[in-house]
Amino acid sequence: MSVFLYYILPFIIVLGILIFFHELGHFLVAKYFGVKVLKFSLGFGPKLVWRTVGETEYSIRYIPLGGYVKMLGESIDDAGEPLTPEDEKKSFASQHVLKRIAIAGAGPLFNLLLALLIFCVFYMFAGNHVMTSEIGQVTPESPAYQAGLLKGDVIVSIDGKPVDRWSGIKNAVKDSAGKALEITVKRGDLSPTFTVVPETSVVKNIFGEEIKSALIGIVASGEFRNIELGPLDAIKEGFRKTWEIIELTCLTIVKLFQRVIPIKTLGGPILIGQMTGQLAKESLVYLIPFMAVISINLGILNLLPVPILDGGLIVFLLIELIIGKPLSIKKREMAQKIGLFLLIMLMVVVMYNDVARILE
Repeated sequence: MSVFLYYILPFIIVLGILIFFHELGHFLVAKYFGVKVLKFSLGFGPKLVWRTVGETEYSIRYIPLGGYVKMLGESIDDAGEPLTPEDEKKSFASQHVLKRIAIAGAGPLFNLLLALLIFCVFYMFAGNHVMTSEIGQVTPESPAYQAGLLKGDVIVSIDGKPVDRWSGIKNAVKDSAGKALEITVKRGDLSPTFTVVPETSVVKNIFGEEIKSALIGIVASGEFRNIELGPLDAIKEGFRKTWEIIELTCLTIVKLFQRVIPIKTLGGPILIGQMTGQLAKESLVYLIPFMAVISINLGILNLLPVPILDGGLIVFLLIELIIGKPLSIKKREMAQKIGLFLLIMLMVVVMYNDVARILE
């Protein structure tokens, strides 16, 4: 029972919300342009529950690992079906190519907008949990040690600019090699200022790459505090965090192709289920920002130019826009078969990685 409550149920809920918003994007933009939507489905396989409202069948299916919106005249298989003049106007294929691009891109866009909404609301109610600017350790013979900084000092400003979190220190120092910085700290009842000259060192970034960065030789104490945010600050922080995760996701994909990140680090549904379960056990609140991160990942991955993904369809449509006519059915079928093969191979790899982690 605990496995269901803490792992399976949170996984289904999180994935269901993300899939719903993704498909809702396609659905709403298609309806806005007057396209006839035949099916709106959450999940694959046999129907669990379903109902037809107007011209659309809405259903929830047994396998909760995806979903789809089926539009009239959307697939290659529909190309030969005769349509009435009224249905022809409502066909996806008869829409201007820019409208079709908008419909295809709406799903990933809604995932990004969902993440932004989640982050903004989360910061509005929960505030921002940040690492303090307290020094936990000073490296011997480092610039900070030579300047006189001590363990327990709390950095309050650098070159006159206020600092209230550890990330602010890192941002102020990283590009300042050889430049004297005036660092003011709180030390008991005193607020002394020290002149520190950062030195260039070789460090590893989050991808394990060796890079040059300016350091002063201090380590954070690891203490955290919560900063309450007003509505405007929460929205600003939501936008900042959303963009940060988008950049990180795109960079991660690039590093995978560059083989900087090994493919064995990729995870799939099992890993996501494990993470949702662990977070649910600690606190259901932790699932909220995690859902935003997964939503961004889902949106970006769907924009990859791989046939059968939204990004692949957008590429087809951009080619049509440039050459003035759609690609032949034969070429699209071949591309989709290649895309399906690549997607199956990716699923095999991530499932293997997930199982291997469990058996370690």
